[in-house]
Formats: sequence, C-alpha cells, structure tokens
Amino acid sequence: MDIPVSIGMPNNPRTWALLSGQVKPQGIDLVPSVVHPSELFWRQLRFGDFDVSEFSISSLLIALSQGDDRWIGIPIFTTRRFFHTGIMVRRDSGIETPADLKGRRIGVPEYQQTAALWNRGILQHEFDVSPTEIEFWMERTPDHSHGGATGFRPPPGVTVNQIPPEQSIGSMMLSGELEGALHYVLDNNLVDRSRVDLASHPDIRMLFPDPVAEGARYFARTGIYPINHAMAIKRELAERHPWMVLNLLKAFRASNDVAERQRMEHVEYHLRSGMITQEAAKALSEKILEHGVAANRKTIETAAQYSHEQGLTPRQLALNEVFAASTLDE
Repeated sequence: MDIPVSIGMPNNPRTWALLSGQVKPQGIDLVPSVVHPSELFWRQLRFGDFDVSEFSISSLLIALSQGDDRWIGIPIFTTRRFFHTGIMVRRDSGIETPADLKGRRIGVPEYQQTAALWNRGILQHEFDVSPTEIEFWMERTPDHSHGGATGFRPPPGVTVNQIPPEQSIGSMMLSGELEGALHYVLDNNLVDRSRVDLASHPDIRMLFPDPVAEGARYFARTGIYPINHAMAIKRELAERHPWMVLNLLKAFRASNDVAERQRMEHVEYHLRSGMITQEAAKALSEKILEHGVAANRKTIETAAQYSHEQGLTPRQLALNEVFAASTLDE
C-alpha cells in the first residue's frame, strides 16, 4: 500500500505529469496542493503544513544554519530565472546603469528571499554595487514573511525599512517614494500585496533595456542559470522512510522528461514549418533544466556563498548539510 504524502508544489510544465498522475512516485500516494510560492514558504516555515514542499533556497539555507533541522533538501529545482534582468526603475529616477542604484530607495518584497539574494549577489559581483550602498524598503510584514519565521534582522551595514501596511512596492513606485524595485511579485497570494502591473506602466522601465541579451551575457560569462526553489522533505519522514527521497527525485526527473519531450515536439514542428532556423532548433534542443546535485553544484554553491557574504548565514553551508545524503552523487 502506497504511503500518503502531502506535497505543496508548483503548477508548471515541469510538474504537470506529476499533478495529472501521468507520473507517480513508487510507493508514494502524493496528495498535492498547488500553492503560490510566497504563501507556501511562509506556511512551511510557520506551520509545517506539508510533508514535502517546494522551498525557498535562501530560507532553507538560513533555517539550517540556525539549527532548524525540520527539513532536508532534495535536489529538485522547480524554478530558475535570470532574476536581475527583471529589476525595474522609474523613468524619471536618473537610474541608467546598475551603478546608479547606489544610494537609491529600492523596494523588495522580502530581503531574504532567493530572487533578492541572487540580485544582490549579481549586482555586487558583476557591477560592484554592494547591498550596503542601497536603501531597501521591504513590503512583507514580520507576521507574513519568511523572515518573520526565521528571526530576520538586517545584516550589519544594510538599511532595510518597512513599507507601511497601507502601501506596497507598486503604490510607492508610482508615487515616486521608491525609485526602483529589486524584485516584484504581482501574483495574488496571502503574503504579497502589490497589485499594480508595473512592467506595463509608462512611468516604469526595466533597468536592463534588453533583458534577454543581459541574461545571455551573464550565462555566457558565469555558466550560472540561477535556481530559486528546491524541494524539501520533513526530516523525520525521510528518516522513517529513507527510500522516499530518491523515489521523489526519480519521479520529478520523469516528469521533467515528459516536459522536455513535449518541448522538443514544438521545436520540431516549428522547424518543419520553417518558423525557426536549423541553428535555432539546435540551440533549443539543449536541455533547459536538470535536477540533481551534480548538474547544479556550481549554482547552489554560489547561492550558499552569496547567503554568507550577505550576512544571512553565519558561514557558507556545504551541500551535504543542505541535501539528503542519498542524493549527493545524483
């Protein structure tokens, strides 16, 4: 008889086969809930609602570094993006380059969230802009934030102001009280409260005029495709049923393979139809996302490095402290 396991997970092409039941982890009866990540991580950190869940890389590192060992990571990486290409600024702010962010009032949903971790690290290492040189304004309140559950305090030398509850990053961007947004979450959920579509507003523009070109430049130079979320399992469940960890990893890999086959069918169709070139088809045939430690070691170690550099963790955690031992060679 399969063991029922509650799981909070994303709804995207990489997980559709699991959500539909096309792929099933051996010995496990998944009881899935699709929950917005902002809300999901808050619920896990506060209440531990799910046996297994998608989890903020940054918050997992912080929790583990503080001795909160309720979870252990599984190297299933459900979300990744070149987050820094989404930094937005007001057109009248005079911010033309990353260096111009120094001394400016910049909004962030939550200082410790992984997207913000990546953006600060990239600004520092690529553009020589330190977190101590920016005035941050955080939207999430302590009772509805990941940091409220981990005891977040601004690192030494970093200014983090609290956005009043009646305002948001969106409203303060439009009023001119904020000059930019390091990251912006528009989706309706229990944690974030911005509702203005800044990306389409005439007063707002992207810091990088060509986000695709900047993402390509960054990847070509570093080889890093930033990972935002992993999966984590309650440690007591993994210790009671250690076989679950690799069975879940295998299932997510199988679901990812389904998504890759479907993606390649689209590539081949567009090639046959003459809508893309052979060169473009070859580039698109490269596998976009792989789970496991081996394929993602540099990226995860960089996130752990940034976490320590930015004062979120007292030391750089090693991967064997973050992920289940059975997955380290996967």
